[in-house]
Amino acid sequence: MDLDLRRLRYFVTVAEELSFIRAAKLLHMTQPALSRQISALERDLDAQLFERDRRGTALTPAGQQLLEDAIPLLAAASALERRTRLAGREPARFAIGFMPGTNATPIIREFAKRAPYLSVDVVFTSITDQVDFLIDGRVDVCFVRLPLAEDTFRVFPLFPEPQVAAVPASHPVAGSPAIDIKQVFDLPLLQDPGEVPEWQGAVAEIQQPLVSDRQHRPTIEENLERVALGAGVLVLPAGIADFYRRTDISYVPLQDVAARMVALAYNKHRTLPELVQFASLVASMLGMEPG
Repeated sequence: MDLDLRRLRYFVTVAEELSFIRAAKLLHMTQPALSRQISALERDLDAQLFERDRRGTALTPAGQQLLEDAIPLLAAASALERRTRLAGREPARFAIGFMPGTNATPIIREFAKRAPYLSVDVVFTSITDQVDFLIDGRVDVCFVRLPLAEDTFRVFPLFPEPQVAAVPASHPVAGSPAIDIKQVFDLPLLQDPGEVPEWQGAVAEIQQPLVSDRQHRPTIEENLERVALGAGVLVLPAGIADFYRRTDISYVPLQDVAARMVALAYNKHRTLPELVQFASLVASMLGMEPG
């Protein structure tokens, strides 16, 4: 059986919305047509993917498994299409991802000089979407902050970056030269506590977006707005804090929280020689050897 990627995309939309009505609107198709496509996928897989009753739509165990596997599969398919299309262009495009706090301009400028046959492009990413950009092919290589949630990347650690606590400007520790993290335990943490192993205080229940969107992950900007409103504390690498300076938030250095490693990463299954060349240039200009 050849799996129909179009039907798989329909399935993921329904699974994310848990509503055939909303999914049909997003897909610009009628609900009966969408139901027929999902039924055909269920026949192809010989498995029931959804349970539907008066209470709504829910994933079956088979549906849960398919959703888990379908998302990276569709991302890989999109990356294949994008890279193939871009590879056919002249000159070939080489996209470099960067994020706040990483001053990569001199390195990128030097690489462009050494590879005039490439159309070197830059793409802005953030900590929350750095993996997505690498997986789906929007960037060929990316300056990232570790850890990465995926194990499919070749990673070159570059340098450690101290972390700071973002607190309301009115907080007692605001303006301090350095603090221990326990001094902000009076505020709930506005991020996944797995990102801050030293955290032993409360975690904000609002790990949800500001708008109703099941798949949306809160952005740094949204969480900083919550910090300014006094809703919690956010732990950030110092470079990102420098990028998001604002008068109603104080960034206080943390002396007992481990630094976060800045690294270079690309998909380890890629064979593009320019990836190795770029990594070597980065190591050379930063005075280190890629590991």
